[in-house]
Amino acid sequence: MEALEITKDWLYDHPTTTSIIKYILWLMAVVVIIQYLRRLLKRKLADTSSRYKAQKAVEIFGYFFIIILTISYFTGNIQDFTLAIGLFSAGIAITLQELFLSLAGSIYIFLVKVYAPGDRIEINGIKGDIIDIDSIYTTMMEIGEWVTSDNYTGRIVKLSNSFVFKGPVYNYSKDFPFIWDEIDVLIRYQSDMDKAKEIVISVASEILSEYTSESKKQWEQVVNKFYIENAILDPTLAISLTDNWVKYNLRYIVSYKKRRVTQHLLHQGIHRKINETKGLVQLASTTVEIIKIPEINISE
Repeated sequence: MEALEITKDWLYDHPTTTSIIKYILWLMAVVVIIQYLRRLLKRKLADTSSRYKAQKAVEIFGYFFIIILTISYFTGNIQDFTLAIGLFSAGIAITLQELFLSLAGSIYIFLVKVYAPGDRIEINGIKGDIIDIDSIYTTMMEIGEWVTSDNYTGRIVKLSNSFVFKGPVYNYSKDFPFIWDEIDVLIRYQSDMDKAKEIVISVASEILSEYTSESKKQWEQVVNKFYIENAILDPTLAISLTDNWVKYNLRYIVSYKKRRVTQHLLHQGIHRKINETKGLVQLASTTVEIIKIPEINISE
């Protein structure tokens, strides 16, 4: 009892310290509630996307509540909230400019839906798949760099959300999760050109049929949503004559995550079909023909 009385007297004699202790207790209570709700949502929601969005919503609401609690607690009146915000912003706007831009960027990303977890984007020269978005950073699993054909490098990149205001954001998967790609098939002039064309088209139609049909469904939604002309989604072939060979340029549409494996299947299928022609169609390669070896006179 004596210790309790001493504690009460000490708190009474130090009102500022008492106020700070109460604030810390309120803060701890809010943090505990946020963590509890996050764990509860993790157990209750089976769908990964819904669980992620719900947890982020709880986290953002919790941060917002902490800000309001802090300002109202130390100003003494919630009506002073606007004035406190103005003074607070004027005092640290310059030093925390990047932080404010990041917070604004996170709100902009959420409201406008610039991108979402699972999307593949390129921003500020960095390309990757988004694995997390918080109030300050966008986290990506990087692709490209020293690794070819859009494969993961293994590096996880954290990028400030403020970059959505500083340059273009290339989204590979939002609205239309397909891209156009091309391969070149080089054929010798002595080959049967019609047969070569038939081989390239038949292999492309067989391998790309699923992507073509799915992309047509998605493209209808894109045309209805944006001011954009219709596009050719079926594989197309353009033939050009060069000094060394006939170039068959195949242009096709493919899932943004399947570009490398699709190139592999197309090259493999075309090569197999060409070998089955028994020389009727031949692949071209760079060759050098020596007409005459110049004479070299060596005199002592």
